[in-house]
Amino acid sequence: MDDSTKREVAYEVPPYLRVFKDGSVERLLGTDILPPSLDIQTGVSSKDIIIIPESGLSARFYLPKITHNHQKKLPLIIYFHGGAFCISSVSDPYYHHSLNRQAFHANAIVVSVNYRLVPEHPLPTAYDDSWTVLQWVASHYSKLGDGHGPEAWLNGYADFDRVFLAGDSSGANIAHHLAMWVAEKELAGGMKLLGVIIVHPYFWGEEAIGLEVLDPARKAMVDKWWLYVCPLPKGNDHPLINPVAVGAPSLARLGCKRVLVCVAEKDILRDRGRLYYESLVKSGWPGGAEIIETEGEDHDFHIFNPTCEKAVDIMKSFASFINQDKAPLLK
Repeated sequence: MDDSTKREVAYEVPPYLRVFKDGSVERLLGTDILPPSLDIQTGVSSKDIIIIPESGLSARFYLPKITHNHQKKLPLIIYFHGGAFCISSVSDPYYHHSLNRQAFHANAIVVSVNYRLVPEHPLPTAYDDSWTVLQWVASHYSKLGDGHGPEAWLNGYADFDRVFLAGDSSGANIAHHLAMWVAEKELAGGMKLLGVIIVHPYFWGEEAIGLEVLDPARKAMVDKWWLYVCPLPKGNDHPLINPVAVGAPSLARLGCKRVLVCVAEKDILRDRGRLYYESLVKSGWPGGAEIIETEGEDHDFHIFNPTCEKAVDIMKSFASFINQDKAPLLK
């Protein structure tokens, strides 16, 4: 008999995990592991790097196939995976396969951040870990254009004038908040962000809007997620989960030049992504924002099936956004 049937459950966060009264945690999703490799289909290579040995903080790097006559440096994407802050990792096969294809389509280096998870590491650990990796990446930046940090792939191939944050679900939430932090805290060497890609963002709020009104059962489930991972005053209107709540920092301070927001028609989080985009455009932020809505699809469909036609389409949209002509950076 499984030991989990003998222990008394203290709390469940469906469909992600259950917590037992003895303090142990059983994750129900996102526990599969796939090692880094050379992907035969795309030619993308990957490897894992320990960033902070004391905590075990790490990242998985993806590098597109480099030809012998390669001269142009590649855009750099720092990516934050989803999982409601409490499941999944950079080794999750869904993320590994998806990011292989994102690196391929965008012809970009991807640094996928393995931030630590709730409940073993309560928030704001995920944000702090992600900021630490971003600063570590920035430590490679040189105004002379030559990388000088500990990672050869960044030194040799990264174009630090084209640095993007990206993430899906809770990772999109992290990408947004780090872009806000960039406006307040200088990155190592003075590195700047060019853009942010916000995919099916895990933003929420107390008052139901859009699809949330039509599906109260699903809304109640999502309500419960945040109250578990971040039991702070203001609940689902805390600025960490509701960036347009009363008292939240103004989106006009976002520390990048371009933003792409992606939503899916059937996603319960859809209207939060729409509201974020609309609020950003109206905020007085001086950058340029775009929004894409995928019809007939639900949350993170492109992660679960990265080779389907609509997933390829959205990845090509990411690539187009990333590979636009260089825009002037914030000073």
